[in-house]
Amino acid sequence: MTGSQSDVRFTGSIPELYEQFLVPLIFQPYADDLAQRVAALTPEAVLEVAAGTGVVTRALSSRLPASSAITATDLNQPMVDFAAGLGTSNPVMWKQADAQQLPFDDGSFDTVVCQFGAMFFPDRGKVFGEFRRVLRPGGTVVFNVWDRIEHNEFADVVTDAMTVLFPDDPPMFLARTPHGHHDTVPLVDEMAAAGFETTAIDTIEARSCAASANDPAIGYCQGTPLRNEIEARDPSRLIEATEVAADAIAGRFGHSDVDGKIQAHVMTARRR
Repeated sequence: MTGSQSDVRFTGSIPELYEQFLVPLIFQPYADDLAQRVAALTPEAVLEVAAGTGVVTRALSSRLPASSAITATDLNQPMVDFAAGLGTSNPVMWKQADAQQLPFDDGSFDTVVCQFGAMFFPDRGKVFGEFRRVLRPGGTVVFNVWDRIEHNEFADVVTDAMTVLFPDDPPMFLARTPHGHHDTVPLVDEMAAAGFETTAIDTIEARSCAASANDPAIGYCQGTPLRNEIEARDPSRLIEATEVAADAIAGRFGHSDVDGKIQAHVMTARRR
């Protein structure tokens, strides 16, 4: 299995660990930000792409009136099932879907939202074209991408730790995929080619906090596709890799009440 193939596999125990450790650690602040931006648009019909375990979906559901229809999708059925099982304050239609071939009619939505999904799309231009197709004229896309890895301290430390543990073939998922698409220039160009005008790009810094160094280590090593890369090298070393990551985090941030910087770009674009 290639790196690009394993990067999109959120299966097994990954959804549960992702929700338990990573959602409060890095995703919740940006989910609240996206939901606030979408709510300001007063949408009637919202499509969420790459919903994961539903952190943005829940934030949207709590901020939008019940009259706003929310459809949440993800490529991975286990993520969809887990998110649906957590529930939302207002009804949501959950659906497994490939963003490159969205199973919706033209002009079905007035808003598309996507949290940290653009980095995983094999063909972003095709996905952005699908966004335009399912949006009504004048509709809005709001999405975010992580900034470069050195601005996201826990991910940076974990990646360095994996380089030490596997010096001949280090697992580079975090640097390659989540933090490998931080340049907004090609994103703006791809959106323009798909028929969008980018109206805003905001860089948002937040804090990533956890009770112990173990929490981000477990989250990154066992709750993301980094796990797939570790196990591809040696499945017996997953716990060792997690412990090495925890030690590296503790060495920089302490063993308890760890606090690191995270940073992301938020982009808003309008369908022409």
